[in-house]
Amino acid sequence: MSIPSYGLTRTSDDLDVRRRKALYHAWHRGTREMDLLLGRFADAHIADLSEDELGDFERLMEVPDRDLFGWILGREETPDNYKGPVTEKVLAFAMANPLTG
Repeated sequence: MSIPSYGLTRTSDDLDVRRRKALYHAWHRGTREMDLLLGRFADAHIADLSEDELGDFERLMEVPDRDLFGWILGREETPDNYKGPVTEKVLAFAMANPLTG
């Protein structure tokens, strides 16, 4: 798979400290594929997440890349304790914005 060259597309100037940290973490996970997926999702949605949704997103970012990537690709079922609106938004974003180059 050819991974396109993407990077942070939004400034964090208008974000509170918690959202800045989440945005940074989304772009610095460890594997480039997950950086691109969660980073682009955060660029698009971090400012619009409610406090509860932000907490769910922060918790989702703690999932190991291998597991999360399996959920995104549909190779593994998303565990019940991670199912919810934010996970659904991330999975929908991944489907609508595939990593192709």
